[in-house]
Amino acid sequence: MVTRADMMLNGPGDSPDRIVLAHGAGVGMDSPFMTAFAEGLAEAGMFVARFEFPYMTASRADGKRRPPNAAGQLLQSWRAAINALGGPTGLVIGGKSMGGRMASLLARELEQEGTPPAGIVCLGYPFHPPGKPQNRRVDHLRALQTPTLIVQGTRDSFGGPDDVAEYDLPDTMQIHWTPDGDHHLQPRKSSGYTTEHVWQDAVAAVAAFIRDRRAAPA
Repeated sequence: MVTRADMMLNGPGDSPDRIVLAHGAGVGMDSPFMTAFAEGLAEAGMFVARFEFPYMTASRADGKRRPPNAAGQLLQSWRAAINALGGPTGLVIGGKSMGGRMASLLARELEQEGTPPAGIVCLGYPFHPPGKPQNRRVDHLRALQTPTLIVQGTRDSFGGPDDVAEYDLPDTMQIHWTPDGDHHLQPRKSSGYTTEHVWQDAVAAVAAFIRDRRAAPA
């Protein structure tokens, strides 16, 4: 069960701009990637909460690497995290890769329950496994009504511009392409971009999206 005490918190607790982020499959909530986004959004005046799924908490405790929990357990953790922060109203939910995908799946459930979050942010969405573009993970995305921002690298092996152009995603979904970014939004040195530059650009896009969610009419 995720509680507020288990989370890493950044930014002013009374900020009207609030987001909770989950990590990807391979590393936890304190990775350089997650830290850069949490601290960057906090510097923009936003409240940011990070949490971990049970398998990552267990791995942190004993140092043994584990695979992600089953989807049902991941979604339960997501619900617990949202409840620990007072519920989905006015809250943007999202995360890195798997964490963002699980957030989008839960958002669809919350829509059907009549309690959608304010928005969804996916940082490197896994549209398909690398090398398997036929195995798409997009069906629920087409049904989403919640405003969604996907920040995706143009070189992402989990789904690049040519792939995404075929998906017929809803008008409520925005794609922010990071130049020469891979699945971790990291560019090649030869591109002329730096990871710091690309991440700062992505943080700015997420911050603008969150502010827009607060300003949007209920």
